[in-house]
Order: sequence, then C-alpha cells, then structure tokens
Amino acid sequence: MIDRKNNYAFIDSQNLNLGVKSQGWLLDFQRFRIFLKDKYQVEKAFLFIGYVVGNEGLYAALQKYGYICIFKPTLEIRDKDMRTVKGNVDADLVLHAMIEYSHYEKAVIVTGDGDFHCLVEYFANQDKLAKIIVPNRHFSSLLRRFSHFIANIQLFRNKLEKNKKRLQTGQNPNGTF
Repeated sequence: MIDRKNNYAFIDSQNLNLGVKSQGWLLDFQRFRIFLKDKYQVEKAFLFIGYVVGNEGLYAALQKYGYICIFKPTLEIRDKDMRTVKGNVDADLVLHAMIEYSHYEKAVIVTGDGDFHCLVEYFANQDKLAKIIVPNRHFSSLLRRFSHFIANIQLFRNKLEKNKKRLQTGQNPNGTF
C-alpha cells in the first residue's frame, strides 16, 4: 500500500516571483506545481496573488496548472514616473491556512517573508509544517530559527526554470509574472 500524504501549499506569489527574478531567472509555474505534488505530496496549492485587470490569461493558465488562485484587490501607487501595483496577500494566506487546517496533514509555505513567522511557528509547534520554500538566500532572519524546514528554491532551478528558448520564440501564450 502506498502512503499518500495530503499536504497543502500556501504560496506568496509576489514574494516567490520577485525572489526568483532577483536571482536572474523565471519560474515555470506549471513545473513548480508538479514539483510540489511529486516532492512534497501537495494535493492543493493555494496561490495568493494580486488581481490586475488584463492578466486574465495568466490567471486562467495558473488555474489550468492546478493552482487554486486566491485573488487580492490591488492598489496602484504612483510616484513621479513610476507606477507600482501592490496586493498584500499576507493576511489572506494566514487566514486560508487556518480555514483549511483540518483538511490537510502538513503545510508547505512558499515565502521568504518574516511576516509569516507566527504561522510557521504555530505549524511547527503543532507538527503541521512540512517545509518552508524560500525564493532566494535573502529570506527573513525571523525564519532562520526554522532552518531544518527551509528549502531554497535555487537548489531546484534546473528543474523549475522557465524555458528561455520558448520565451524568446514567443511560444508562451500565458504571459509571465
């Protein structure tokens, strides 16, 4: 008999996306979903993302890959010639992790943000934490206490990097982060 775990992932998409980009590569979200299922037995992957009009094709692709997208309204912040879109997902991620608490065996938290320290600490104390996947080596020092749970996504870059050739030839109809 195969021992199947029922783990859920809670993904801070902005932290993941910007963290990977800061290391000079783009994440293939389709392969990442497969990776979560194969490596950490993630049955449901909740992706917390700011909703931006015009990105519907991207959102449809993410859902097709198997993510459950939790959309957060965004704010547009203008500063001189710069426009920044913010969609703070922290509270939503914590809330959904607790709403779903009785439905999964362990949680995989994907972020390097120290704002999730209390959630990580609670899950660790309840033996409910499977892994913290951080997007680069510059993650919050608040999470270092849980180093035995931390996996740096950079270790899996060769499996998870978006195919550059496909991007250059325009074969990625779903957009990129």
